[in-house]
Amino acid sequence: MLRSARSAALLVVLLVAAGDAARPATPAQLNVLFLLSDDQRADAIGAYGHPDVRTPALDRLVAEGFSFRRAYCMGARQGAVCAPSRAMLFTGRGLYRFEQPFNLPATELMLPELLRQHGYDTFATGKWHCGREAFARAFTHAAEVFFGGMGSHTELQVSDFDPDGVYPREASHTLPSFSSTTFVDAAIEFVRSRDGSRPWFAHVAFTAPHDPRTPPEEFRAMYDPADLTLPANFLPEHPFDNGELRVRDEKLAPWPRTPEVTREHLADYYGMISQMDDQVGRLLDALDETGQAENTLVVFASDHGLALGSHGLFGKQSLYEHSMRAPLILRGPGVLAGQSSDALVYLHDFFPTVCSLVGIETPSNLDGRDLTALFDGTPEDWRDEIFLTYSKWQRALCTERWKLIYYPSVGETQLFDLRDDPAEREDLAEDPARSGQVEQLFVRLQAAQRAAGDELDLKRR
Repeated sequence: MLRSARSAALLVVLLVAAGDAARPATPAQLNVLFLLSDDQRADAIGAYGHPDVRTPALDRLVAEGFSFRRAYCMGARQGAVCAPSRAMLFTGRGLYRFEQPFNLPATELMLPELLRQHGYDTFATGKWHCGREAFARAFTHAAEVFFGGMGSHTELQVSDFDPDGVYPREASHTLPSFSSTTFVDAAIEFVRSRDGSRPWFAHVAFTAPHDPRTPPEEFRAMYDPADLTLPANFLPEHPFDNGELRVRDEKLAPWPRTPEVTREHLADYYGMISQMDDQVGRLLDALDETGQAENTLVVFASDHGLALGSHGLFGKQSLYEHSMRAPLILRGPGVLAGQSSDALVYLHDFFPTVCSLVGIETPSNLDGRDLTALFDGTPEDWRDEIFLTYSKWQRALCTERWKLIYYPSVGETQLFDLRDDPAEREDLAEDPARSGQVEQLFVRLQAAQRAAGDELDLKRR
């Protein structure tokens, strides 16, 4: 029934497109709204059973859309995990397929660039971490764009659309309001300006809940630190030196981590998420009010997760579930409502999935896979492992049940049973009964590493 309905809808939009000779014919006229948060843990959504965070707008997307509960960022070659994650999202390619995520070259085709070639108006607001030249290739409209990684949520320097594609720093201006509010204001203005003559792609890239976590007082007051639940895997310190325990993110709180300090950070973090969620609600309302909701694919994701006390860490520079998993929700035509999948997916599956849903041929060189294959369950030929990587310090292989993490510089190995221990609290690597399994997973890890193009000499000590 679903495929029949999708085929019928596609036929209608094909007929409409055929009558528009003023622009390239697009097989489907679905709009695409891509919402991307910054540093949001996969579990930091109320509808997923989180004990503290309040996210009514995201809860609405969960109820009306399809959730991928095990979506992973593949990793990074350096501490700024957000830049390569965004580069992978927009190119549909794995980490080792491109050299420089901070300025994607013209050889790397981006999803909005492809949609632009198919007659889409493409708009962006908020954070862009992949270079000004790449931005100019991808977007036909823009407002309040932040070219960078992080900064004050009230004093960021942002740029409006530059038809020359230069975006000089001297032409930037200070945010007119709190970051998430400013970005949604710009997106709403764009959505309300559409006349239906062309499909559109709108990218709203929040800088929340990335630090500095300074939510407006109304939202910070929603969370009393004393009432907040610590992560199930909270530790005062990481159980061993992972080779890079003093990276920037880890310096945001003193060692050893204390429950009191951690709860203060969590209160600020949840306040940022709730304020962002409030703005997402405004944007969803604007889609409804303009009559565009029924013809718009909405995608909500984050670039990766965050530790914030889990395993004694505070940042995202680890391969634990809390740091590499992120939310990924789709809502719109052709998407099953109120359902979810636990299949192993990468965030960069986003690119071919959007192509499939809007009816555009997917480029042949992508590493991502079409997630619509999971709407009716997990097919037998779906991936059975996820390869994760962080700089020269960590490599991991994740299967449906097991997670092996290896730390080459210090020779440490961890093994977790994600079915019985989803918080990764009990390391089974030294259990004699699991020695054969550790060896088997390590061989698989080496093979996955080679397949990904990772050239680090990975040998167990």
